[in-house]
Amino acid sequence: MAETAQQPPDNAEPAAAATEPTDDLVTTRHTIALADGELSYTATAGRIVLRREEHTDDKFDGAKATAEVFVTAYTADSEDPAARPVTFAFNGGPGSSSVWLHLGLLGPRRVLMGDVGALLPPPYALADNAQTLLRHSDLVFIDPVSTGYSRPVKGEKPKDFHGYGGDIASVGEVIRLWTSRNGRWMSPKYLCGESYGTTRAAGLARHLQERYGMYLNGVVLISAVLDFGAIIFSGGNDEPYALYLPTYAAIAHYHGKLADRPLRDVLTAAEAYAAGDYPQVLARGSRLSAAERTAAAERLAELTGLSADYLDRVNLRPEHIRFLTELLRDRRLVVGRIDGRFTGWDTDYGRESWSADPSMSAITGPYTAALNHYVRAELDYSSDLPYEILTDRVRPWSYAEFENQHVFVLDKLAAAMRTNPHMRVHVDCGYYDAATPYFAAEHAVAHLDIPPELAANVSYGYYEAGHMMYLHEPSRLAQAERLARFVSATPG
Repeated sequence: MAETAQQPPDNAEPAAAATEPTDDLVTTRHTIALADGELSYTATAGRIVLRREEHTDDKFDGAKATAEVFVTAYTADSEDPAARPVTFAFNGGPGSSSVWLHLGLLGPRRVLMGDVGALLPPPYALADNAQTLLRHSDLVFIDPVSTGYSRPVKGEKPKDFHGYGGDIASVGEVIRLWTSRNGRWMSPKYLCGESYGTTRAAGLARHLQERYGMYLNGVVLISAVLDFGAIIFSGGNDEPYALYLPTYAAIAHYHGKLADRPLRDVLTAAEAYAAGDYPQVLARGSRLSAAERTAAAERLAELTGLSADYLDRVNLRPEHIRFLTELLRDRRLVVGRIDGRFTGWDTDYGRESWSADPSMSAITGPYTAALNHYVRAELDYSSDLPYEILTDRVRPWSYAEFENQHVFVLDKLAAAMRTNPHMRVHVDCGYYDAATPYFAAEHAVAHLDIPPELAANVSYGYYEAGHMMYLHEPSRLAQAERLARFVSATPG
């Protein structure tokens, strides 16, 4: 049972300025049954207006509205709210709303959609999430500009927000505003990002320090990408082929292509080859002898489930979409990129690359239906705008800050850790994630420029699942428990 109240905007303007955008936050009251009793909490959903300070001829002209950013915040009833941690969460894309972390893992309600081999039909369902992180931390889900219900205000250019720098600045401003308006500067503060959201989180950790003097207690990186050079297949860059290899092996193993061996044995063998002989094979190029090339193709075949002939034809370099298209070609199936456990049909099976990711096809419908129902029926927030779950309208995404180099945010995360040695970092990886492979995340984090004294501040979690590991129920339960310990500052 929910009670509803319209929250007056913090930045209400005089009636004469009726056209000026204002916050449209709505609050509702809820309870959820947990194993140890009921948890009562307040949900606040709506759009926060961002403003830009303007000056003319060295004179302050006031603050001009620039964007309206949709947030969903959950605060548990507490005698001392400031003592509770608060976690700011977002997904990635770029172009993704926060729906996945919100209704898949962290929030008090979650989607029921089934899993591989047992997907539920429309219209799907919602259920209480007894493992919600709200048990241990208040939660603020942020939809970056042009995702969810977030939009620039009339007259502003969307492209100002569609890039690394503009995105960091706008999401950082949302965090500052929410923290200030809710009296939470003295609360433990965490960021939780997924996919490109980990790129954003690493940048934000440093930006919040430098711009606002806001120091964090921890950063959660789910399906991390901190060094784009490790995952982007481009001419002259052989690194991704090696770093993807253990993921290829995991997916091949899942689909029965590597005989009956334990997954850990398969991963250990692939990791050893990926860290040792394989980079040397690729580096030698045409200097390989015929015998060496044949041996490399045969070894890759043993690890990936692809034929040695195919691997020779792609020059010992199976790009990830080609791998996902080729692996089950004999079964007339293609494999998911976001989650390699999923398979699907295609238009034909002579294609070089599949026409769609079957794992995204499986999850988009359930999450979209659930979110659109949930905000209206349970959070009492309404909008005629489409809720942009995952949109291309943010493209082209600007990486102007990285001109003539690949995107690399390890330096920002390392600087934040050196400045604040109490900040911890947790990295969660899915073995079947072919978007941000786990071995690439390990490789990146191993190159953080931090002193040995801070090495213990970094922890990992591994799951037999994909990019969104919480789609797999055993992984969801394990991940929820691990994150609960992390924000509660409990070792392990």
